[in-house]
Amino acid sequence: MHALRRWWHDTAGGLPATFWYLWAGLLINRAGAFAMLFLSLYLTDVRGASVGLAGTVVGAYGAGGAAGVLLGGVLADRWGRRATLLAAHLVTAGLMVTLAFSRPLLLIAVLSALIGVVHSMPSPAFVAAIVDVVPAERRSRAFNLQFWAFNLGMAVASLLAGVLAEASFTALFLVDAGATLTAAAVIGWKVPETLRAATPTIELQPAAHSVPEPTRPRRPGLHTALTDRTFLVFVGLTFVLAVLTMQTSTIMPLAMSADGLGPSAYGSVVALGGALIVVGQLFVPRLIDRHRKDVVLAASTALLAIGFGVLAVADELAVYLGAAAVWTVGSMLAAPPNAQINADLAPPQLRARYQSVFYLTFPAAAFVAPTLGGVSLQHLGDRHWLIVGGLGLVAAIGHLLAGPPRERHVAALRRADEQKPTTRAEDRAPIT
Repeated sequence: MHALRRWWHDTAGGLPATFWYLWAGLLINRAGAFAMLFLSLYLTDVRGASVGLAGTVVGAYGAGGAAGVLLGGVLADRWGRRATLLAAHLVTAGLMVTLAFSRPLLLIAVLSALIGVVHSMPSPAFVAAIVDVVPAERRSRAFNLQFWAFNLGMAVASLLAGVLAEASFTALFLVDAGATLTAAAVIGWKVPETLRAATPTIELQPAAHSVPEPTRPRRPGLHTALTDRTFLVFVGLTFVLAVLTMQTSTIMPLAMSADGLGPSAYGSVVALGGALIVVGQLFVPRLIDRHRKDVVLAASTALLAIGFGVLAVADELAVYLGAAAVWTVGSMLAAPPNAQINADLAPPQLRARYQSVFYLTFPAAAFVAPTLGGVSLQHLGDRHWLIVGGLGLVAAIGHLLAGPPRERHVAALRRADEQKPTTRAEDRAPIT
């Protein structure tokens, strides 16, 4: 019993109440956010769209998300985390109801793009709020729990969605809208605004003959993140990981359908991944804490590459389930170091903006994966999965090459910040 209590304390102890309300809002949102998972099947099975056209419409969702994640980052740093979260959730619910009763493909494409915008806006605000309220030494467990909640919700969503999609796609969209409103209610009721005005700091000049240290810009903005070369290399590698991950919600449903497997089978594959994460994610921190972040990310990306590469020979549900187990382990290993590296590279006053550029990889991947993947699957068939696997292996090597210089850069940034004469009050105060 003592060992169990110790494990729970190491996994989830010492986190503030605001974090848990954010966690609950994310969990509720994801448990009901399943409509877009089945958009490609909805378009082909109900609206009569071709595979290529369905990929383009789903790609519009990703294109909207690319704009939305940047907008969410800017608003979260200027307007506030709470206000951004509430606005995005409320607008999402309204658009989802509209989509439920829309028929023309052009209108569905426009609505998909708009939903992509508001679906992506909360991501940088959620993570920036977590960084605001959780001390640096506890953020790894907070990010691990955030990823756990996301996938616990996805597991529930996949099981419900498989049943709802076979009964009524309209119900699928309406239940999604209801869950989004519930998440907004939790955030509005219990989550305070965590954005605080930045305390001015004085830039220190390096002593004569000293080694120059990286310095934070005097008037930072979104361009700071977009011109941070070390950060952008990390973002580029994350983009490849996102392209691989997006195969599950964009191309894999079409491949399974071509193999004669229906929506319930697809729901089972996605639910298996969520279930594995629910069971195993809480043990990940102890597994990876002893290893360098770049090594962990290289191993995780390689597992994703292997898992999706196996789909080149998949034609039965059992093979899809086995491959899902492999790539899910890769996703589990990647989540904490990805979030930690992002937090390490971001200046405090630009947390949400850096998060928005980081999260830009996911809507960008949501556009690239179906747009190119739909054409690739249509013309190359199962060879599409060999290309996906090869791309993942290249990214794994990239992580090993980029890791050491990035760690040196992070260490230099920390030294530069420690030399500043002022420190923000919220970074000094312990949170219990």
